[in-house]
Amino acid sequence: MKTFLYIGLALTVMVGCKNTNESQESVVAEAPLEAAPSYESYGDVITAEGALNSQAMTELYAALTPGDTVDAKFSGAVNSVCQMKGCWMRLDLGDNESFVKFKDYAFFVPKDLSQTDAIVAGKAFVALTTVEDLKHFAEDAGKDQSEIDAITQPELSYSFLAHGVLIPESH
Repeated sequence: MKTFLYIGLALTVMVGCKNTNESQESVVAEAPLEAAPSYESYGDVITAEGALNSQAMTELYAALTPGDTVDAKFSGAVNSVCQMKGCWMRLDLGDNESFVKFKDYAFFVPKDLSQTDAIVAGKAFVALTTVEDLKHFAEDAGKDQSEIDAITQPELSYSFLAHGVLIPESH
């Protein structure tokens, strides 16, 4: 009986100490990675992560009253750009738009961005724009004189002071 016990123990030790040259290959399914969009950066370096869409930004603006300011980052289609220097742009918000200026007049964007998506980071606020400023902006946008002369009332507008802008490289 002890013999069978010793034989069983010896076999267990030999099997347990066996060197195996068999390698187990683990198969990892690799999902194709989507290339992250490449951006041209203007002003401070920002990222696209966390940017609100136009609808969410409209809701944020609707909650503001003149004098309120909130830090924000959002994306939207460019409706127009200052054709003199590229010192401001208007981003689409659906039924409205956001008038974007650049902090400290420190940078400008290309003038050919119309209908290109942009991401801006900075301060959002509601502003009362004077008739004089509205006429100046209309001139910068290349509006004809009859459109400029038709401006007679100040306007409450969604404004944005951007410290950083991202434009897709493929614009």
